[in-house]
Amino acid sequence: MATSPAGTDSPSGYAFDVFARGCPSRRTLEHATGRWGALTLGALYDGTLRFNELRRRVDGVSEKMLSQTLHALERDGLVLRDARPTNPPRVDYSLTPLGREVAERLIALIACLEGSMDEVLAARERYDAREGLPRRS
Repeated sequence: MATSPAGTDSPSGYAFDVFARGCPSRRTLEHATGRWGALTLGALYDGTLRFNELRRRVDGVSEKMLSQTLHALERDGLVLRDARPTNPPRVDYSLTPLGREVAERLIALIACLEGSMDEVLAARERYDAREGLPRRS
């Protein structure tokens, strides 16, 4: 077994262990699977987008949150920022090869969830009825 930077043995055999408190992979997992990170990576899976195109695609994200998300994903090596010195300046965002690999897995998860929503909604109704919670839409 490999030893993680946090000093624990990783059951996965990798040098990093996301379950260890101090492991840097935990931050990257958070960036990639948080609400805005996952949606941003998913949106970029279809191809390069400019900031405002990406903001329209990821409905509901604020300009500030999208900017922070893109910075984090770029720092983690998942997103490539291509700034061109034109007038006005043009900035395109795309996935790196690693970002594409991560996005493929997120797209599969998204498809699984979207395809299972009837089951999820029925489970929510059963849970709410059992717990005496008001019916929600």
